[in-house]
Amino acid sequence: MPQKLKARSAVTIPRDVNDATLRFGRREVALTNLNKLFWPDLRITKRDLLQYYADVADVLLPHVKDRAMVMKRYPNGAYKEFFFMKRAPTPRPEWIELCTIHHSSGNVIDFPMIQDVPSLLWVINLGCIDLNQWYARCDDVDRPDYLHFDLDPVPGATFEQVLESALVVHEALEKLRMPSFAKTTGSRGIHIYVPIVRGPTQKDVWTFAKALGLSVAAQNPKLLTAIYKTANRPKGHVLVDYNQNAWGRTLASIYSARPKPRAPVSTPVTWREIERGLRIEDFRIDNVPARVRKLGDLWKPLLARTGRVRLEKYL
Repeated sequence: MPQKLKARSAVTIPRDVNDATLRFGRREVALTNLNKLFWPDLRITKRDLLQYYADVADVLLPHVKDRAMVMKRYPNGAYKEFFFMKRAPTPRPEWIELCTIHHSSGNVIDFPMIQDVPSLLWVINLGCIDLNQWYARCDDVDRPDYLHFDLDPVPGATFEQVLESALVVHEALEKLRMPSFAKTTGSRGIHIYVPIVRGPTQKDVWTFAKALGLSVAAQNPKLLTAIYKTANRPKGHVLVDYNQNAWGRTLASIYSARPKPRAPVSTPVTWREIERGLRIEDFRIDNVPARVRKLGDLWKPLLARTGRVRLEKYL
């Protein structure tokens, strides 16, 4: 069973100021515009977002540590324009660790990494509502330690169909004796992850995910599609998106807040919860910390060395 958290975050974001500096030993994190409304309809401020991430840091950090972070910045809140930033901005604190990745284009990009609470708060303070980390860890960015499927409803499909699709993919993985773990995307769908032993390249992982995605779609033609070209997807189906396993792609991380109405969170759920039925909006920044304190990290097995799939025998 996941270990339950007994206490709330020891980090408190000040409420009575618009700017503040938090100290963590010799490190300082400057927090700005704390009173800015990030979800105006809910009166949720930037300060509230920072406090949410501080509250879930214990379970979030192990899942993003040592991975390059693609920053998606919403400087004016969840409903305003955003922009992507890959390179770590300057100036920045000297203690922000970088992951240097060489791209096939010849570009060399220094991505920031979120290694601890100070670096987490620093990234969120830049206006990053959700976190988008690389699949593979920085010491070998070509060899992931999990594969995943993004179940995304095509226009006309319901979330109930997404839940049904998740159970179909889960059953297919069970037949292959592959453990799988689900979370809400916090947007419209469900993510399913499979922990694997590092070894196969990103292309190998993508190749397997594609083969399985095509297979389950072919076996469930009234429910699923694996057609990647948007214009060709049949309406009212659920896309089994295997292409997010390609090199350099990212998905919103576990426990990421999402820039959507009601401030939802990409939250681990049990297969029993999926069977019973749930809603994206059931999991929000105002209730996920309490859920974590009660249940612990349902995705803790994804961090373990044991219980991982050796994908080579399926390639």
